[in-house]
Amino acid sequence: MLAVVAWVAAAGLLLSGCGADGTEPSGTGPDGSGAAASPGSGEPTPTLGTQPQAEVLADRLEVPWGLAFEASGDALVTERISGRLLRLSDGTLTEVADLGGEIAAEGEGGLLGVAVSPPGSTPADAVFLYLTTAVDNRVARLEGGSLRPVLTGIPRARIHNGGRLAFGPDGALYVTTGDAGSPDAAQDRSSLAGKILRIRPDGSIPADNPFPGSPVYSLGHRNVQGIAWDSAGRLWATEFGSQLLDEVNLITPGGNYGWPLAEGPAPAGTAGLIDPLVTWPTSEASPSGAAVVNDTLYVAALRGRRVWQIPLSDGTAGTPVPVLQDVYGRIRTLAVGPAGTLWLTTSNRDGRGEPGETDDRVVVLRPDQKGEIAP
Repeated sequence: MLAVVAWVAAAGLLLSGCGADGTEPSGTGPDGSGAAASPGSGEPTPTLGTQPQAEVLADRLEVPWGLAFEASGDALVTERISGRLLRLSDGTLTEVADLGGEIAAEGEGGLLGVAVSPPGSTPADAVFLYLTTAVDNRVARLEGGSLRPVLTGIPRARIHNGGRLAFGPDGALYVTTGDAGSPDAAQDRSSLAGKILRIRPDGSIPADNPFPGSPVYSLGHRNVQGIAWDSAGRLWATEFGSQLLDEVNLITPGGNYGWPLAEGPAPAGTAGLIDPLVTWPTSEASPSGAAVVNDTLYVAALRGRRVWQIPLSDGTAGTPVPVLQDVYGRIRTLAVGPAGTLWLTTSNRDGRGEPGETDDRVVVLRPDQKGEIAP
């Protein structure tokens, strides 16, 4: 493994169109769906630079998945298949923990999301991980070199394991799960599959959760791998579709987002389901990680091999614009780093991509003088 610092130019590759890469059939798993953007609110979209530069901080990683930042500004990166948790500091990678013996890296499972508890939490700067074991998906806290279970019993499968962790502005830990290949579980409030969950850092259930005594925060999800909050504290989530549409949803407590009763907007006459605010036909997205910078939502696209940029305003989503198309291949994760930087990880060595010699990579994109991301 090599940690490098290199400035790379990708001039002229932004804001261009793209079709499906043709490497994955639709409907075979969350990464087998793609997207083409539907019209949004019509609000202006931030302009990005036409001669972008990006700093490659690390390369030759083995399927990086989760990305989070410690109070020091150092980045923590998970490798899904190897089970290694890595620290990236000043261009140097070190191993924090080898959890390969704890995980079952089958299909899309393994060592997935990572989150660090924010200042003011008890304890602060604690590391939380989402992992697939032989019996379940679970959330655990890293203590020394071992794991302490926080939330167990999340259904697991070769596909649709969810896996994103993030602390919200309310200090709660949010957990995204997939339907684990059993679509009906997404509508079953007694199942943890196909949900966004909300818990305290110790695993207990907040008293103000929408369903008393339950960690379920929203339901009816096929496979959510991206969540992020805008400046008003609204929660946005990306969701893999099956045969028709990938989605971006504005999440409300107790909301039902339709799967498997609906994919995309609910059929006419269907009550009680919340429609997505952005959809893409299954050819240009497979939306995974998400991040918000200056009230612009950035969505990582796997099959789409790009980042989608979506302006947000008062709970509405504007027209998505593709950026970084075919520059880094499959993009798994986005995260806001120190000083408002936007970080990404690639996923070209996951068996569905076309890895280059230096894949997979961690890349940082820096905001311009206007505070916009000009990768």
